[in-house]
Amino acid sequence: MSKSITAFALAGAVAAAVSGHSTTAEAQAQEKCYGISLAGENDCKAGAGTTCAGSSTVDYQGNAWTFVPAGTCETMELPGDRMGSLNELDRDLPA
Repeated sequence: MSKSITAFALAGAVAAAVSGHSTTAEAQAQEKCYGISLAGENDCKAGAGTTCAGSSTVDYQGNAWTFVPAGTCETMELPGDRMGSLNELDRDLPA
């Protein structure tokens, strides 16, 4: 293999490793935010008896969460003077 092909392959491997690292760091900089999901668009948990992703049944369901960038959950403003929460909420639960 020529030196230029070897250098190119090495550069590609390094670039792939670095981009994979930033994706991992980005994923770690997220938090669960309750009460912000639209119906059927939560990442996981939507109360007792539900499974996981996409199982919320009402908009802004208080016991359903979605991952958001760390530090942004409690500052999210939603319709009806709702706010996101780092803990489950007792509002907007399905009947």
